[in-house]
Parts: sequence; structure tokens; C-alpha cells
Amino acid sequence: MKIEIWSDVMCPFCYIGKKHFEQALDKIPYKNNIEIEWKSFQLNPDLPKNEITSVEEYLVKAKGISEEQVAAMNNQLAEMGKSVGIDFQQQNSKVVNTGDAHRLIHFAQANGKGSEIEEQLFEAYFTEGKNVADHEVLATIGEKIGLNKTEILEMLNSDAYVFDVASDILDARNIGVSGVPFFVIDRKYSISGAQPVDYFVSALTQAFEKDHANNSSPNNASCDVDGNCD
Repeated sequence: MKIEIWSDVMCPFCYIGKKHFEQALDKIPYKNNIEIEWKSFQLNPDLPKNEITSVEEYLVKAKGISEEQVAAMNNQLAEMGKSVGIDFQQQNSKVVNTGDAHRLIHFAQANGKGSEIEEQLFEAYFTEGKNVADHEVLATIGEKIGLNKTEILEMLNSDAYVFDVASDILDARNIGVSGVPFFVIDRKYSISGAQPVDYFVSALTQAFEKDHANNSSPNNASCDVDGNCD
């Protein structure tokens, strides 16, 4: 069974969805028969490459909400994260173009470390407040999971994986992905949003047994292409 996961580093529900998905995998007996491929999706691909904005400033401008509302959203997210072991510190996160972070994901995946780099990038972004557009930061993150820092920097300073990132995003549009996280099982069945663990277990079990009744799922917490997370 192959599962493709469209996700963006800046999407909090992608992080939560990853945790739920991994917990579900631990509950099914055929975990080792599942191939996972992480796919690129940018919530805001038009952000300038060198622009850095605080989450507060970004949300106030993008959503037209108050600073107090942003703080309340961050607090709510922090509470949600506790249940899955995530230390959300989104008030420190830096909104940046995630294109190069996605190239690093492709590089790591080519070296058999896709899920590992996803976890490190999420933690760097949401907990540590790192700038995940900075090449030195990205190279250091990659080095933490055993990738060669020099090779990462060489890759980031080239156009390697630019096409792959763009191809993933186009692929997402073609299959109707409007928000992330989005999970596709064997290109037959889909799971949208950060579904509960039990839902993942049920869906994966049915798909594995070729008894999945349909290829849709109820909408759940996700981030859409306009950067709205709910």
C-alpha cells in the first residue's frame, strides 16, 4: 500500500495530522507493508523569497483579525498540540516562503528520510521559531537526521527539486486537493484533514482489505490554499 501525503511546513494541522497518522500506523499489523511518500503543497507560494513576517502580523493582515484574536488562536492551538505531544509556540513562528524547505524534503526523501525531515521541520517551525527559508537553518536541520550538510547547501544553491515541488503542487490541483493535510491511498481513496486516530485506523484497514466503500472522507481540521486554518 502506498500513501501520499500532501502537506506544508507552515500548516499546524499537517503537524497534528502527521501525529494522528503515525499513531494509527502503530495500531495496525501491516505497518511495514505501507510506503509513505511526502508531497509538496504551499499554502502561500507567492510569498517573497527573502520576506520574514511574524505569525501575528501575517494573520492580522491576511485575515483582518485583531492581535487578541491571534493570541487566542495560538493558545487554542497550543492546547490541541498537548494531546499529541506537540509543543506549539506559534507566536514565535516566522511566516516565510516554504519552497526551499520542500526541496529539502525531496532531498531527504531521496535518501530514505522523508518522515524524519518532516518531523524536524515541523518542530523547527512551530516549536523553535526557526526561519525555514534560511539555507543554513535548513542544512542544520538536515544534518540532525544524518544528511550531509555540504550536500544540502549545494542542493539548495542549485535548482534541484524545483520541478518536483511544482509537480507535486500541480498534481494536487489535478486530483482536487484544496487544503492540507491530504492523504491519498493507492490513488484510490482519500483522507482529508487531521482526522482522529481511530478514523485513520478504520480507513487504512478498509483500504488494505480492499473493502473501502468510497474515496471520500468528512472534512476535518485543515489549512486551505488561502492560508485559512480551521
